[in-house]
Amino acid sequence: MTTAQQAENKNQQTRTVAELVDYIQVLTIEIQELYCLDEIPWVLGVSWGKDSSTVLQLVWNAIASLPPEKRTKTVYVITTDTQVENPVVSAWVRKSMQNLKVAAKRQGMPIDPHLLQPVIEDTFWVNLIGKGYPAPRNQFRWCTPRLKINPANQFIREIVRANGETILVLGTRKAESVKRAATMKKHQVDRVRDRLSPNASLPNSLIYTPIEDWSNNDVWIYLNQWDNPWGQSNKELFAMYRGATADNECPLVVDTSTPSCGDSRFGCWVCTLVNKDKSMEAMIQNDEEKEWMQPLLDIRNELDIKDDRRKRDFRRIWGDVQLFERNKNGETSIEPIPSPYTKYWREHWLRRLLEAQTKTRRTAPENMRDITLITLEEMSEIRRIWLEEKHEFDDSLPRIYQEVTGEEFQDPRPGADYSLLGRDEWIVLEEICEGDAMHLELMAKLLDTERQYRKKTRRVGIYETLEKCFNTSSRSPEDAIKNARLKRELSEAVSQGDVAKVKQMTLGDVAAINEVDEGQSESDEEVTWASMKFKK
Repeated sequence: MTTAQQAENKNQQTRTVAELVDYIQVLTIEIQELYCLDEIPWVLGVSWGKDSSTVLQLVWNAIASLPPEKRTKTVYVITTDTQVENPVVSAWVRKSMQNLKVAAKRQGMPIDPHLLQPVIEDTFWVNLIGKGYPAPRNQFRWCTPRLKINPANQFIREIVRANGETILVLGTRKAESVKRAATMKKHQVDRVRDRLSPNASLPNSLIYTPIEDWSNNDVWIYLNQWDNPWGQSNKELFAMYRGATADNECPLVVDTSTPSCGDSRFGCWVCTLVNKDKSMEAMIQNDEEKEWMQPLLDIRNELDIKDDRRKRDFRRIWGDVQLFERNKNGETSIEPIPSPYTKYWREHWLRRLLEAQTKTRRTAPENMRDITLITLEEMSEIRRIWLEEKHEFDDSLPRIYQEVTGEEFQDPRPGADYSLLGRDEWIVLEEICEGDAMHLELMAKLLDTERQYRKKTRRVGIYETLEKCFNTSSRSPEDAIKNARLKRELSEAVSQGDVAKVKQMTLGDVAAINEVDEGQSESDEEVTWASMKFKK
């Protein structure tokens, strides 16, 4: 056990200011020893909240106390910009990164800051508006890996690839939650070196958590009593947390009996994994200069509707109907799993987002007037998905953009504005289909599939693609759900070994097909749902 561990175990829960001063001196020596022990590069992950800011300041001060000839190992400071962060926090992060970069160069510190972003295909709006992913829920938390984990892990893998291994320094604390404490305790058991835990998701990387046993009070005492070494004001961070607390109280900690404001949570303004965005609500409530963020909060609350089945397709995103057992008010039923937002609602979310962006650019303070809620590159990718993957050749995105902003949409993708099919053809197709949404979808897919293959030098795979169009779009919702239930019942009968029921169901299917296509000889071509649809 290291000296720092002995000092922190002495009194973890109620550490006085004097004890904290002594412990920081011991912790500084520990950081210096670990830093100088080998040539393994450090990657320090920061969100620029109170915990990660504390760790970064501790590491900076410890390394700054070393002689210049010992500051040879690079500390990569990484921050992930999800592009849907609270705008106030996002501005703070960018300012902090710039200050850190300038100060590190001026003071000769081996600090190398990197602002990471998800790839365009993984951004929040490309997935929600483009692909139709529903607002995230705990059962389908698709946003976290795409927006946060993947960019950081990709960077860490590159460091490991170049150096063989790395040490990841984090500001996680056991006091954050019971679940976090249990996870950290579990990792402590597997430690291969003092204070360094293995990283289960990233081979050849170890995790170092210097403030794992600190309380909220310890964090705020440190930030308020020790000067920020890269020129940032910790008082601004303190004020930001205070403004994100419902009662606008974040008391200055003078002793261990005084509660601190550590429960404010900053994150994505679109987050529907929590019941309410308390931090943004409090900011708007506590500061009239932040009322310009109200349109963002309105969109977030509109997304956070627990039962949004009417806004979503009855099929999964790849076109199949999947069923689940639903228990509501004591009654059990087999229902289709709703998945992507329908065309109408995807266009609705785009319109709402552009309206909010246009309004906030008029009402926000001068330093926030350039706010971007959705980038041009994201809209270009959304347009591509709608046109090429969903076959919606009415090309509604440029029209919606011009209606909301009054400006013409300039797509950066080469050749994006060239198409044989467009809005006029879509209107004609709607008239032909006479309000039959599935018929319209099928015809649009068939026409656009032919268009896409027409541009290719070889048309290999066109029949399989056309068959897929029929498999996913030729049935009415009622027939598709009925067919999925029959498949489920047949699968259950097979798994239970019920031969009689299997025979009954399969013979019943053959009879139904013969009834539709009565008089067809055995030598005729195999009956498919596509041929049945055309005969009807």
